[in-house]
Amino acid sequence: MPSRERLAGAIARSGELRAWGYALLCGLDEVGRGALAGPVAAGAVVLREPLRLADLDDSKLLTPRQRRTLAPKIRSLAAASAVGYTQAREIDRLGIVAATALAMRRALAGLGLRPDHLLLDAFPLPGVDLPQIARDKGDRLFQEVAAASVIAKVERDALMERIASAYPVYGWSSNKGYGAPAHLAAIEQYGLTPWHRRSFCRGLALPREEA
Repeated sequence: MPSRERLAGAIARSGELRAWGYALLCGLDEVGRGALAGPVAAGAVVLREPLRLADLDDSKLLTPRQRRTLAPKIRSLAAASAVGYTQAREIDRLGIVAATALAMRRALAGLGLRPDHLLLDAFPLPGVDLPQIARDKGDRLFQEVAAASVIAKVERDALMERIASAYPVYGWSSNKGYGAPAHLAAIEQYGLTPWHRRSFCRGLALPREEA
């Protein structure tokens, strides 16, 4: 849970932008960027006013239960929300930076409205004709970015848990496609699936037929 001071600061920063006439503030954030398997997911959340949700924070600082509790509240209170994906083959073809930007643009396209201003974690989004602010640890500075990180994390985790049933040896229900020891051991024994990012798995030990 963020401190009262940090929560107040996040609300105040967005309030300054609204005072300048930016009524629809859209937070954008990605999850899954460093995973070996599964898509990159980007969340987009548009807020007209502050969220009075005491637990709202950077999704990495929350427990899975907290995220699952917050996600439907965020969606119900937001003016709009969406999650966009880029899949493993797109990541291999485009590279992770361009693939992440594509997921964000897909999330924006899924909103059903045009926001007035974008807020992002770390890096601006190229190719979008909207004013934007990108700040390091933006998911701890702006509620909009924190909210986007939560809905993206919840949706991507749920996806990885669903596809884990088809590929149980990789442990995706717990590691969500990241390079946990059990996941790496399964790659060494069983090789790669269509959900794996081959560009991320170069140099890993693979069965002989895939090496």
